[in-house]
Amino acid sequence: MSDPEFIPASPDPESRRSDPARNLAVAVYILQALAFFLGGITGLAGVIINYIKQDEVRGTWIEPHFRWQIRTFWIGLLWGVIGFVTTFIIIGWFILLAVSIWVIYRIVKGALALNDGLPPE
Repeated sequence: MSDPEFIPASPDPESRRSDPARNLAVAVYILQALAFFLGGITGLAGVIINYIKQDEVRGTWIEPHFRWQIRTFWIGLLWGVIGFVTTFIIIGWFILLAVSIWVIYRIVKGALALNDGLPPE
């Protein structure tokens, strides 16, 4: 489980919680979760934040979270579109259900890992 690229968070929980990059990752997880209730626009805002701030978190313990959030958005969007397009043949409803569960899982797993100062795996 030792990732040579992984840079551990500070062992001090207080300094870790005040890290601006960490707080930004928390905000993006919240935006991704709100996307379920607000038509996806907040998920788009979150991924835009990820791309704008990506260079600032490069080489930090937050970088894996940004990659995780970006992948969650794009893969969720891809399968969401496939599910939407195929709703008329019933299978699309199952695809939409599955992708919704998968995205929720990724948001929760990533947020919990962030809270523990670990990369999402």
